[in-house]
Amino acid sequence: MTTHPADEWRTRLRGQLLAARKDRDAVRTSALRSALSAIDNAETPDGARLDASSSETIAGGVVGLGAAEVARRQLSDEQIRALISAEVDERLTAADEFTAGGHPQRAATLRDEAALLTDLLGDV
Repeated sequence: MTTHPADEWRTRLRGQLLAARKDRDAVRTSALRSALSAIDNAETPDGARLDASSSETIAGGVVGLGAAEVARRQLSDEQIRALISAEVDERLTAADEFTAGGHPQRAATLRDEAALLTDLLGDV
């Protein structure tokens, strides 16, 4: 059985997240959680249709164990890298806005998160 790139990323990020939580490193923990969430959210199926009979008792429900299960999308390594790169861009943009708004400490935190995510792109 082959592993998918998302599984490899998820395993690596979860390992780093555990280490960050043990170290009580809030910046690393936040950045790693957001990267994992971005991957999970991107794997959500778009407009999946179910071929199951409708429940007569629950509105919008279907009948049968697992009848509403839909396969998640499989992301390529390039797609995951693009997601993490977008997370970096979002943080840098937000950091600029916080700096302009007079919140340099929050901006510094966002820049640190962006740097950590950028390092992840080079490590994998």
